Amino acid sequence: MSTTYWLSVGLTFSMALALSVLLTRLACRIAPALGILAKPDQRRRHSGLIPKLGALPLWAAFSLTILMAQRLPVERADPNEAIRLFGLLAGGTVIFAFGLLDDKFDLAPHWQLLAQIGAAAIAIACLIFIERFNNPLTGQTVGPMPFALTLILSLFWLLLMMNTVNFLDGVDGLASGVNAIAAVLLFLHTLRQNQLSVSLLPIALLGTLLGFLLFNWHPARIFMGSGAVYLGFVIGALSIIGGAKMATILLVMGLPLLDLAWQAGRRLLEGKNPMIGDRGHLHFRVLDAKLLSPRAFTLIYYAFCATFGALALLTTSRQFKLIALLVMLGIAAFGFMLVARRSRPEAPAAKQLRQ
Repeated sequence: MSTTYWLSVGLTFSMALALSVLLTRLACRIAPALGILAKPDQRRRHSGLIPKLGALPLWAAFSLTILMAQRLPVERADPNEAIRLFGLLAGGTVIFAFGLLDDKFDLAPHWQLLAQIGAAAIAIACLIFIERFNNPLTGQTVGPMPFALTLILSLFWLLLMMNTVNFLDGVDGLASGVNAIAAVLLFLHTLRQNQLSVSLLPIALLGTLLGFLLFNWHPARIFMGSGAVYLGFVIGALSIIGGAKMATILLVMGLPLLDLAWQAGRRLLEGKNPMIGDRGHLHFRVLDAKLLSPRAFTLIYYAFCATFGALALLTTSRQFKLIALLVMLGIAAFGFMLVARRSRPEAPAAKQLRQ
């Protein structure tokens, strides 16, 4: 890689980091005036009123940085990069704008789902879709797929990522740190595939997340709020742009994905709405049972996600990645069973309390 490229990487990361720090400070100050504050309740047991305007710095720092990065002298090999960038920005802006309303007025879950579908539809219309994938059993590439299947699979993937990150945001610094790990791995993958211009996108996300994490680490001075859904959209889209890297994201996000499936299934079996949150998630159960401190739990969670995510860098074997994913899910499932025996989830404090 040329010196010019690495200077571009450094400039992109530095700008995202600086903007994120400045805008997070701004969000902390203006959130009280806007009335966008998280009150202690049955699910979140923090003390006092905490700003939950994290969507502002996450969206603004990332969006401004990737717009600036388009002016940098980096090789651009994808003829559709501009339209995909527009889809990433436009879809993310829809999630951000609706998220501010949701953070302020605590809208019903179905409105959030409609906004997620709208953002995903914009991304898909702008060529951010899963056209083909690698069969982990045979190693062969499957695709291009029929349009209807492409549409359904892409929509499902983006919605899955948005809700996975949203469900993950329950402990200070957890969602921002895990997504930072995913951003690092996406950067390394795009670099290995010589997708230089695309690699600036996860680097911008990494700088944004690290700047925000300075304020979101326990004890948090600001919460993500709807910024978690925005992050899920960005991670889902970046895993598609420049060639699907879903195996990497599945390895990083395997633990939160299993947690999502576990809680949704449990709530349905109990006759509850899976969109109405309680303290049944892994992070809440561990903390309620006083098995670990919030910081210790978060660091262990980071290590678990980073370890399995790094396996995607160590080999190009799809079979090995599939085995690693199955092993990770097995370990996680065993851990969930142990934790479940030590704790019971508590009911939500309000009807509209959501993950």
